[in-house]
Amino acid sequence: MAANDFYDTLETRDPDQRRREQLAALVAQIDNAKQNSPVWAERLTDMNSADFGGLDALAALPRIRKTDLADHQKAAPPLGGLNAVPVSDMAHIFMSPGNIFEPDSANADHWRFGRALFAAGVRKGDIVHNTFSYHLTPAGMLVESAARAIGCPVFPAGVGNTELQVQAMAHIRPNAYGGTPSFLKILLDKAADMDADISSLTKASVGAEPLPPSLRKEFIERGVFTTQSYGTADLGLVSYESEAMDGMILDEGVIVEIVDPESGVPVEDGEVGEITVTTFNPVYPLFRFATGDLSAIMPGGSPCGRTNTRIRGWLGRADQSTKVRAMFVHPKLVADVASRHPEIAKARLVLTNPENRDTMVLHCEVDGAAEGLADAVAGSIQTVMKLRGEVEIIAAGSLPTDGLLIDDQRTYD
Repeated sequence: MAANDFYDTLETRDPDQRRREQLAALVAQIDNAKQNSPVWAERLTDMNSADFGGLDALAALPRIRKTDLADHQKAAPPLGGLNAVPVSDMAHIFMSPGNIFEPDSANADHWRFGRALFAAGVRKGDIVHNTFSYHLTPAGMLVESAARAIGCPVFPAGVGNTELQVQAMAHIRPNAYGGTPSFLKILLDKAADMDADISSLTKASVGAEPLPPSLRKEFIERGVFTTQSYGTADLGLVSYESEAMDGMILDEGVIVEIVDPESGVPVEDGEVGEITVTTFNPVYPLFRFATGDLSAIMPGGSPCGRTNTRIRGWLGRADQSTKVRAMFVHPKLVADVASRHPEIAKARLVLTNPENRDTMVLHCEVDGAAEGLADAVAGSIQTVMKLRGEVEIIAAGSLPTDGLLIDDQRTYD
């Protein structure tokens, strides 16, 4: 393959060279975090970078989770002392569900997502139709900064206004799409209904929710080559697909461990475990961030020529948390909604995906009259979860006593 088939030379490094260079970067990141972040200075007290003999030494560090980030940020706003540069030097501060805040910097492609777009076929001069939200959460800016790093103009479509988006696509003629797979289908279907020509759209990089094989097949049959990526607002890009569509290749800016969800001990290659990530981001360093997502390491290298480790992609959650329409929904958010309405004795959020469209219904046990309650609870769902959901009032004692707050019944064929 030609050199211009890759984003940069990091993607085709000899694996031994990658390990050496990542170890050097990790040592520098430990020193940076200890010197500039109060939280990491405490958490890394016993970690001497000079004695750091290999990447496997990471396993000696405790993991950190989203709940830990939220606790630190609540105690010391806005970022809890996790940041390693002053807040005044940052470009944006974003907010994700659960009241977790994430910064970005003025550095080009802060979340390193350009690598995923490039692997999806996006090249300099392509027009990118970006449907991730620019409001509160960082998803919109994640794609925006990546596209600009490659040299692409961006149409900042955001979420909703489907008919207007199709009209804009027919006029602007974008080459590439960034957003969720479910919204890409909505746009393609709407364009067909409107008899609008959006055939300029030939490639898509999707994420934030599963991409069922049947839906990918439909996109390709409709002329849109579609790859997916995996990342978080805290970490940036973690892994991505290439044109080979054979596993997800790890980003060059992270170290990924697949660990036992309970003990945090790395599992054998091929075994399913929790994705745990360490980044080289000097602005917002994270060591052994436990994502709650499950995956497994794949053997061998990618047929596309990239030499980094591959994982099998998203294989589920280690807890009840999940994603709905690109937004994380945690059990504590369900509990928060229920706590705002004393009439609710018990609640459970049920998720389904008819025609590959996420639907959520909050089943609320109520003993007695419930006039107007469903509308009030729906408003609370919008406020707390930043998502629209339906509400079903049911009799007390109707829900199972199994401790579940989220019942994910979605299927992906």
